[in-house]
Amino acid sequence: SSKVSELENTFRKFAVYGDTAASGNDMMEKNFSKLCKECGVMDGKAVTSTDIDIVFNKVKTKGARTITFAEFQQAMKEMCTEHFKGKSQQEALQAVYGLIEGKEPGSMGTTKATKVGGDDRLTDISKYTGSHKVRFDESADNQDLTDNSGYVGAYKGAGTYD
Repeated sequence: SSKVSELENTFRKFAVYGDTAASGNDMMEKNFSKLCKECGVMDGKAVTSTDIDIVFNKVKTKGARTITFAEFQQAMKEMCTEHFKGKSQQEALQAVYGLIEGKEPGSMGTTKATKVGGDDRLTDISKYTGSHKVRFDESADNQDLTDNSGYVGAYKGAGTYD
């Protein structure tokens, strides 16, 4: 039964992903959805993210927020016939397990940190465009003109009071 242990191994890896307190015995919905996306169970056509949410909520224990490995296998049974239409449930299940086995949660789509410090990007005046470019334009007269007349900026009657 090395096939099940391989599947269970993948289940555990995804179950603990992003959750340091997780034991790996049960999986939250976001991790279930991540597993389905990254392993190709969800293809966006036959199986969509909505289908995944529906199946997850169908197999989990009422009131629970996670699914066990047994419930996970049940969920795969539900989805395999959708994904591999025209195959028997057993063939379809094996095909879905084939997609999942040996996979690990990747960090797909995570943001890479830039190596350059933020100051270098913010002070590079070639990156400024439009009205902001004027601030660094040598030919533009962009000194702050301070008005020390004692009147508020937009006051229309400036200079009329004795």
